[in-house]
Amino acid sequence: MLLDEKETKAISDKVLAMVKANDASVSVSSDKLSHLRFAHNNFLTSGQRISRGANVTVWIDGKRGTSSTSDLDDASLRAMVDQAEKLARLAPLDREYVATLGKQTYKPVNGYVEATANMSLSARAASIGSILSDCEKAKVIGAGFHSARSQAGGSANKNGNFEFERSTNVSLSVTARTADGQSSGYFLRSHHDIGKLDTKRISNEAIKKAKDGLNARTIDPGVYTVILEPQAVADLMGNLGFGFNARNAEEGRSAYSAPGGKTKLGEKIFDERITIYSDPWNAELPGSQSAQGGIPAEKVLLVKNGVLENLIYNRFWAKTKGKEATPGPVNTIFEASGPAATVDDMVKATKRGILVSRFWYIRGTDPRTASQTGLTRDGVWFIEDGKIQYPVKNFRFNQSIIQMLAPGNVEMIGIPERVGGSEGGGSSASLLPALKLKAFNFTSQSEAV
Repeated sequence: MLLDEKETKAISDKVLAMVKANDASVSVSSDKLSHLRFAHNNFLTSGQRISRGANVTVWIDGKRGTSSTSDLDDASLRAMVDQAEKLARLAPLDREYVATLGKQTYKPVNGYVEATANMSLSARAASIGSILSDCEKAKVIGAGFHSARSQAGGSANKNGNFEFERSTNVSLSVTARTADGQSSGYFLRSHHDIGKLDTKRISNEAIKKAKDGLNARTIDPGVYTVILEPQAVADLMGNLGFGFNARNAEEGRSAYSAPGGKTKLGEKIFDERITIYSDPWNAELPGSQSAQGGIPAEKVLLVKNGVLENLIYNRFWAKTKGKEATPGPVNTIFEASGPAATVDDMVKATKRGILVSRFWYIRGTDPRTASQTGLTRDGVWFIEDGKIQYPVKNFRFNQSIIQMLAPGNVEMIGIPERVGGSEGGGSSASLLPALKLKAFNFTSQSEAV
């Protein structure tokens, strides 16, 4: 079972009472994770894991030691504290140590849904069974992963701060592949409320993409106008909101750096319709009540009408620069002014371009330009004269996210929806729209399906 607030506080107090170090912070967690994996139109594995644990970080004369345990009995907690203090005595000076926070006030978020935490396993099996039946009827091979997670825990420190919160998340990914292995479709969505996870839509979209991707043609790589479905946008920039780091910018290691140790704060970097922010209390995408270092979370505006509005100062860098620490983002919300377009609208408005379903195996190449490389996957189509003409084989891309969203390159923007990066399997999500972009750089062909 998950820990409640009283139990979390009692364990935290017990650990802190054992600490002899000058300063310390402790976190206590509990987690329930269940899954159902399916492949080749059959159930494959099903399981559930329940875990509890604790972690302590101590500072002795400015030197840090950290230890953790998966047992919460007194002997294990004592061994954890002793290990952390032993490591601290052996460690070099922690040059970025800042004393732990005093008592803070946190505004709770509503990211926990009982129905998700106590999901019916039989209802899940029936839902996935229906998906597999649909795959068989469509003569495609279905595979995927359904995961439900609930978490509860908190943190405390030697200076009197304590917080506790709970969260839930349920996700479903479906891959549908034609029997000849030549075409594949994929769709993923997640939500904190299981009642809002549309499993039928997920399976229908994956099956449709697989059927529509048959007989893909090879076309040359190059710079194309592209339409990115929300999944493709999430794969590229789902964590964009967490990249507004003041230290990186001021040290010249960021896309938001300017010469001479300056930053691009106040400059128009993105299309003027774009606003990016974090809001812990967004009903569709609740975040955490605490930001980095235990600072109470707030709504943080990062980009407004294309202008860089804020960079995030953690407590150490704020102290170094004589500034106030900034509560960092706890989610990413991408909004746009002006009329929103559907993907169909974008296709009709495209003379010649490419529609991308999603990206895969994405890796950063240069943080100074926010450049990434990766592959398209599970559905790419060529557009001409406002119509999807035929599927095409996959590409590798190299693309700067800053250039991608720059003024003059963003042609149309959709309605944001909750979607997470496919490499994360739905463990986190953002509110992101489909995008039509004037230029996107495909560098080579890929034989992957």
